[in-house]
Amino acid sequence: MNKEIINKYNIQAPRYTSYPPANYFKEINESDFIKTIQDSNDAKRNNVSFYLHFPYCKRLCHYCGCNSFKWNNQESTDKYVDALHKEIDLVAKHLDKNRRISQIHYGGGSPSQLSASTLKELNQHLLSLMPTIDHPEIAIECHPGFLNREGWEAIADSGFNRVSIGIQDTDTSVLEAVNRQPSILPIKEIFEILKSKGIIINLDFLYGLPHQTPEEFERAISEAVNLRPDRIVTFSYGHVPWVFKRQQILEKIGLPDSESKEEMATRAAKAIAEGGYRRIGMDHFVLPEDELSKALDTHQLHRNFQGYCTLRTTGQVYAFGATGISQLDDAYCQNTKDISEYVETINSGHLPVAHGYKLNEKEKVMREIAESLMCNYHLDWDVLAKELNMSVDEVKACTNYNEDKLKEMAADGLINMSGNIIAMAEMGSPFVRNVVAALDPLMVNTDRKFSKPI
Repeated sequence: MNKEIINKYNIQAPRYTSYPPANYFKEINESDFIKTIQDSNDAKRNNVSFYLHFPYCKRLCHYCGCNSFKWNNQESTDKYVDALHKEIDLVAKHLDKNRRISQIHYGGGSPSQLSASTLKELNQHLLSLMPTIDHPEIAIECHPGFLNREGWEAIADSGFNRVSIGIQDTDTSVLEAVNRQPSILPIKEIFEILKSKGIIINLDFLYGLPHQTPEEFERAISEAVNLRPDRIVTFSYGHVPWVFKRQQILEKIGLPDSESKEEMATRAAKAIAEGGYRRIGMDHFVLPEDELSKALDTHQLHRNFQGYCTLRTTGQVYAFGATGISQLDDAYCQNTKDISEYVETINSGHLPVAHGYKLNEKEKVMREIAESLMCNYHLDWDVLAKELNMSVDEVKACTNYNEDKLKEMAADGLINMSGNIIAMAEMGSPFVRNVVAALDPLMVNTDRKFSKPI
């Protein structure tokens, strides 16, 4: 893709991990949240996905765009974990116990710094609430900079069947610049430990950081491909210093320009593809036999705040912990970001919900459109209209549909249009967010800020 096209479309656009994006959330109260939970029991997609947010990290990376806080002491961790257990019980009494758990996911922060006994107790608590589907996904995000051999063995024995390892980069100068602790163990040794326990491995990388070059990032990715992880993820660093002040440090060091960043993405994708992996969505690569690959073939790929998932593991998400966002059938509900307030509210017997969003019927249609393009790079207006029991014109009326704008994107090489089908062109895939934004009524004259695609 030439520089002119990159500059034209490398503008702020939502990531669309939710629709609407989280910066459209409004204040909500506990009673509204409880009713939303109760209503969610009758939704068509009835599986249950649990998300637990552990906000503490022993060392904060400058690039971090997560709701993370510097770890203080074990006492604060114990109080927080106790609150998690209490919140689980507060929410569980409103859930239909005949539903099935399809997914459990731990994020942060660094949830891998929790003890094996703590992780086991949390997993057992969740799994005691209701039955599971066959082979539910139980996953945790791990920071390799704070796990020795015993730590990895403890993670492997705590009930998880998928582990995401946040490598980010293997270049020590890059890691030092962003204040990230490098892995204690060689990655190959970590693989040996986890593979011996039958655990599926994701390797997560981040590009667009200070000191990164296309050549060095390609080298790091090629080394990762040789290890044969089950999935490789190449996230584009989202620079939003107006939200996360710590990111201002990276501006002073110097960030790669958009052309270098695009070359990193292109080189990485080429190296991964040559290694036998297949692209899934914006940033995931999987082996051909992976269930995400099969879901892509049938346009059944889904996505939530935890990442891509299949129809089998898709569930309404019930989130626990400070800043956790529940993604329910027709609403999003986010807990308070203040850890002390979170713990105090839970200990008083109340749910710590602070913000959220109730979708109207048109927004639910736009959410389906966003998910189809973001996950499957494909939108068939006829098929979607049939699924929603609407006419194509009625579906388009829920969007900011502009035929001329779409034709312009097609002429620029972002999409292919054929009849009533929009499909992302391979070259245009980094800008799928822009295509969705062009259809999004909420993006018309919006004053919200977002990161750039590249």
